[in-house]
Amino acid sequence: MRRAAPKGLPPVETWNPPFCGDLDMRIARDGTWFYQGSPIGRKPLVKLFSSILKKEGDKFFLVTPVEKVGIVVDDAPFVATDFTVEGEGAAAKITFTTHVGDSVVAGQAHQIRVTRDAKTGEPSPYIHIRRGLDALIDRKSFYRLVDIGEAHGVEGEDWFGVWSDGVFFPFIPVRELVGVS
Repeated sequence: MRRAAPKGLPPVETWNPPFCGDLDMRIARDGTWFYQGSPIGRKPLVKLFSSILKKEGDKFFLVTPVEKVGIVVDDAPFVATDFTVEGEGAAAKITFTTHVGDSVVAGQAHQIRVTRDAKTGEPSPYIHIRRGLDALIDRKSFYRLVDIGEAHGVEGEDWFGVWSDGVFFPFIPVRELVGVS
């Protein structure tokens, strides 16, 4: 049974063309797309490329039904630049928007995760967008998430995080929060 692609997107998950080599294209951590070292300034072109982006293992490719080319992604291929919230607590629904126009509600299918730098402890928050592709949640949006966060027990330990669509997304153990009494 074939899975349908998200509305408006090509079914890249069903395309398995031959690998044609690497392309000198890179997506920077801030979401800027570069071709041969120069930023791609045309937003419609970036949006088109983002629609044919595919991840296999740890590698990223642009694919069509007849060819596949490798590209470099510095961190996550997308950046979540804003969100809206409807409701409160466990009934909240957080809808994220990316720099290329994707919109998803955080929940079971669109998980939020936070990784922390092993040396500095600095958090890097992400949300799953589609087909194994994540968006880095930008700093201002992460600060806004922290503002609506709350403590909740997870496997016997209190965690600070947010609720969306009935799922609690833990960010950090409450015991590690600085300045909280």
